[in-house]
Amino acid sequence: MTTAGLVPRDTPEQLIIALEPEAASIYCRKLRLHQMIDIGTKTTQNGFSPNENVGAGMTQAKEPVRSKRQSRTFLVENVIGELWSELEEGDRYVVVDCGGGTVDLTVHQIQLPEGHLKELYKASGGPYGSIGIDYEFEKLLCKIFGPDFIDQFKIKRPAAWVDLMIAFESRKRAAAPDRTNPLNINLPFSFIDYYKKFRGHSVEHALRKSNVDFVKWSSQGMLRMNPDAMNALFKPTIDHIIQHLTDLFDKPEVCDIKFLFLVGGFAESPLLQQAVQNMLHGRSRIIIPHDVGLTILKGAVLFGLDPSVIKVRRSPLTYGVGVLNRYVEGKHPPDKMLVKDGTRWCTDVFDTFIVCDQSVALGETVKRSYTPAKPSQQVIIIHIYCSEKEGVGFISEPGVRKCGTLRLDVTGTETSAARREIQTHMQFGDTEIRAMAVDVATSRTVKASIDFLAQ
Repeated sequence: MTTAGLVPRDTPEQLIIALEPEAASIYCRKLRLHQMIDIGTKTTQNGFSPNENVGAGMTQAKEPVRSKRQSRTFLVENVIGELWSELEEGDRYVVVDCGGGTVDLTVHQIQLPEGHLKELYKASGGPYGSIGIDYEFEKLLCKIFGPDFIDQFKIKRPAAWVDLMIAFESRKRAAAPDRTNPLNINLPFSFIDYYKKFRGHSVEHALRKSNVDFVKWSSQGMLRMNPDAMNALFKPTIDHIIQHLTDLFDKPEVCDIKFLFLVGGFAESPLLQQAVQNMLHGRSRIIIPHDVGLTILKGAVLFGLDPSVIKVRRSPLTYGVGVLNRYVEGKHPPDKMLVKDGTRWCTDVFDTFIVCDQSVALGETVKRSYTPAKPSQQVIIIHIYCSEKEGVGFISEPGVRKCGTLRLDVTGTETSAARREIQTHMQFGDTEIRAMAVDVATSRTVKASIDFLAQ
């Protein structure tokens, strides 16, 4: 961050990192009731029923909603103000951030009277964003025109390929569960022309010869897809999201969820909304903010104004340091034994500071004391490691990686103690982990730089 010029090197704390799922959660908590859409559990025509009641103290919107939406959709208004005026102590909600590349889930619990948040389950997700639908469309094109042609077209005509994907994007947004009209996708002239040169016959001929009967050729130079074909492109991605949500709701920590907030650009998809609705079976109210694309941005601003709003987080990983321990016969593996100056040591020991999915309060600090292996040691180096596993014994185990280093130079210092004591502090509960090492005799201190991007 300092290299990029975002903050001065001497004041890096001026930059606060906001986690996307948390930012979405913070914004949703502050929603006013006229700023969101409440999806009910019943199916109505055109997504609007003038006779149904949304809930106590709420009225239906007078403005029209998007036509031909399968789900029951309401704009919710209430003079009380913010959504959390409806929430009580201990109420729980899930935020599902559906973006282009990934889907991120977080589970929070309200703590009143201040409205602070407690994370109940570590943020999770996967590569299930709307870009997966683009990949399915590309696979369909490969099936019709051949993967060799598509690969060459992307290389030889990159601008035309971008135009084609932009055309698909606009039609993708029109997909809906109850749509009956076909969707027309413009094929760039460059595609049609290059295909004829590449294969020696027309695009229309390729469509007739392919076994894809749900995509037709339009005389206006378009691919005409029936609605079921378009919906089928959504299915693999939506199935991944629903499976992840189902697994999350099966966790013992994730029960009695009052609201599920759908945010992110992909949240606008009626197909995704219907799938989430069917999965929940009315167990939670599904809320969609009007400005789903700006949810994270606005939440990040709110977080910057009050970074202490998240009081308890779940550690996403297990953290610890690599140390030497006295070798114990029968406890430590023989291949880890190191004999130095007549003393037997066990190498590569992972000394755990905090385990994966453990609750940590804001500012919670874990301390450990270590002694240099040699009294004459002038530079003490402590490596920080992390892993997705809970039980880690050694830093050499699969999945364990180094994420930071503490280098404490004690050259020119002396201590009257028989053994020099080095204290290691790791502070958790914030969006960043802070680590430092202290030479107890001299109070000399060094801070760690933890690199979460290194593999």
